Amino acid sequence: MPVAATVLVVEDEPLIRWTIAEDLRDAGFNVVEAANADEAILCLIDNRQISVVFTDIDMPGAMDGLKLAEFVRDRWPPIRIIVTSGNWRGADIALPETERFITKPYDSKVVARTINQLVLD
Repeated sequence: MPVAATVLVVEDEPLIRWTIAEDLRDAGFNVVEAANADEAILCLIDNRQISVVFTDIDMPGAMDGLKLAEFVRDRWPPIRIIVTSGNWRGADIALPETERFITKPYDSKVVARTINQLVLD
């Protein structure tokens, strides 16, 4: 039986973070949660099992989700990245071919399917 992918969910809204984290756990993923980019980076340093980062774009702090994605891409190239936002559109964001954008509100099944696709690529 394959080992479940570990996903880091980065979302500053606690209810949204909790909901998607629980839905992803129910879908069979291991989930680590962070409320902002600073917490996310600490999680990535502490947990080498993380294979996907699912991050909101609009977050407080020195680094938004797009800057976090760039940081992860530069420091941990094998980690796959999905960015999400209710304020941005996918056409507004230049992402590498290996990354995905999902508009909020999202369907957790679509998020899980996208994670599986990225992990299998």
